[in-house]
Amino acid sequence: MSAPRTSPTPPTAPAVRKAVVPAAGLGTRFLPATKATPKEMLPIVDKPAIQYVVEEAAAAGLDDILMVTGRHKRAIEDHFDHAFELEQNLAAKGDTVRLDAVRDPARLADIHHIRQGDPLGLGHAVLCARHHVGGQPFAVLLGDDLIDPRETLLRRMLQVREARAGSVVALMEVPEEQIHLYGCAAVAPTAEPDVVRVTGLVEKPSRRAAPSRYAVIGRYVLDPEVFGVLERTPPGRGGEIQLTDALQEMAGDGTVHGVVFGGLRYDTGDKADYLRTVVRLACERPDLGPEFTAWLREFVAALADGTGTAAERAAA
Repeated sequence: MSAPRTSPTPPTAPAVRKAVVPAAGLGTRFLPATKATPKEMLPIVDKPAIQYVVEEAAAAGLDDILMVTGRHKRAIEDHFDHAFELEQNLAAKGDTVRLDAVRDPARLADIHHIRQGDPLGLGHAVLCARHHVGGQPFAVLLGDDLIDPRETLLRRMLQVREARAGSVVALMEVPEEQIHLYGCAAVAPTAEPDVVRVTGLVEKPSRRAAPSRYAVIGRYVLDPEVFGVLERTPPGRGGEIQLTDALQEMAGDGTVHGVVFGGLRYDTGDKADYLRTVVRLACERPDLGPEFTAWLREFVAALADGTGTAAERAAA
């Protein structure tokens, strides 16, 4: 068997400055809350989930961000725009703390919006960004996956892209019983312990069919070659154009690598994980944490000894 082809690494790979944030999903798992409110705008403490994602991109040096949205997503556009009446009202009151909080989303990056139209899958959402991205490498950040702000996953992925060219995906080892929920990667080691070469990808395999326990999580740094591959990728699982299928084809050339991530990640696409995320981040806030944590300890203790809830034991 011949060795996989590898593309020569250019002396200086093009810098990645653009990010794409797909945000066209219907959010059906959170109905009725998402009937009129985009799921990406559901709050994590006092910021919408999508703001954490944009902050992550900006912190990694990505200053040009394209939101791929759909119908009923105008609230996302408004959130990342200036709200002049509100800003003037807060300025007149001298409320500089809230004024900065209101202005911050619009100052994070140069943010653009495009509508996906038909919800034909993540691969199609990425393809919608083609004209904006052009021939440059770019990052894709999914709004359901929040990476703790103290982590440096995206920066590490950008370093790997700069060193090796090609495309880079984020991987996380998950229990066998959860692998069917993710795209799954077959991998080969490299000289760097946190970097692997991706030799194949399968979208949501059964436990028996999974080539590993490495799940693809919602961070990608993609070579613009992906657009041509996506154009000829037929609909796959669920009748959608799968980004995983395109990356599977690209992996055959040895140009797809994975960064293995073992840090803090929050899945806000699941109700229980969403609640856990809110609690975790609230506990870590210096302005909320001490009081909230003290209450939480009392609440959990009351649950354990049988004196709490069931409507606080029918209001005692």
